[in-house]
Amino acid sequence: MAKTILLFSDGLDSLLAGILLKKLNIEIIAVKFITPFFGWKYKENPESFYKKIKDLNFKKGIIEDITEDFLKILKKPEYGYGDYANPCIDCKILMFKKARELMEKLRVDFIATGEVIGQRPMSQNKNALELIEKKAGVKGLVLRPLCAKLLAPTEPEIKGLVKREKLMDIRGRKRTTQLELARKWGIKNIPTPSGGCLLNDPQIGTRVLKILKDKRLLNYDTAQFLILGRHYFEDDWWIVLGRNQEENQKIEKIAKNKFPIFTLNVPAPTAVIVEGDPPEDFIKSLLIKYSKKAKQKLQQGEKVKCIKL
Repeated sequence: MAKTILLFSDGLDSLLAGILLKKLNIEIIAVKFITPFFGWKYKENPESFYKKIKDLNFKKGIIEDITEDFLKILKKPEYGYGDYANPCIDCKILMFKKARELMEKLRVDFIATGEVIGQRPMSQNKNALELIEKKAGVKGLVLRPLCAKLLAPTEPEIKGLVKREKLMDIRGRKRTTQLELARKWGIKNIPTPSGGCLLNDPQIGTRVLKILKDKRLLNYDTAQFLILGRHYFEDDWWIVLGRNQEENQKIEKIAKNKFPIFTLNVPAPTAVIVEGDPPEDFIKSLLIKYSKKAKQKLQQGEKVKCIKL
């Protein structure tokens, strides 16, 4: 039985690609690459991913955190950004390089993805696909089952591991065919088109571009702050405030023993000082701004204290 690594985005297309290959008697090892900007929920709850893979009857699921390598390309992508801070082509090259390493380690025959020609203008056109494969050293090893008939035959097709006539010729941004397939194959909870990258989000993407432009601290920890809370930049200061209890807990967990953390002696946000040494009065004023309880106390003439955790 032929084996493949399926780059599993969590979206509809990669799901359909996996099901199609399984119907063709291909053994599927689903790989989920994660960073704080995509797939991070599986960092906190990997079992939910493994359960999903088990429910699909795929052979195995693998989660690989590529944050350190991803941040290097995020800071200076060779092929630039998309609409915001998304380095799509460089990101795909990185993922395929990682998949190539896994291919050798797991002794699989090829790599598969749910990519569709013309679906994403920056990274899913023929020129981009060819460039990505060449730069990643996987030319001919990547099978895209949903649009394979529109592309040159790949090694698994040439070797007879996959019958080309059983593959598809989907193109473009409309997902009518994919939705029809999902219904036909009995997929009850149809996922979103793709796993989603927060660097495409206008608010987060703009925030990341500011961090890069201002040459502020960007590492494994601060990348996690970038997807959370309210951010304040003044002079050499960078402060992050949680917006709710869940974010407060996440911020405290990331910052513990690494960054100064503050709150109030009444229910209030958690504030982490990512950069600089802002006066405590300034930190206190920010915390009071987003604490109803603190405002009530002050109106009643009571004192509110700033507490370092």
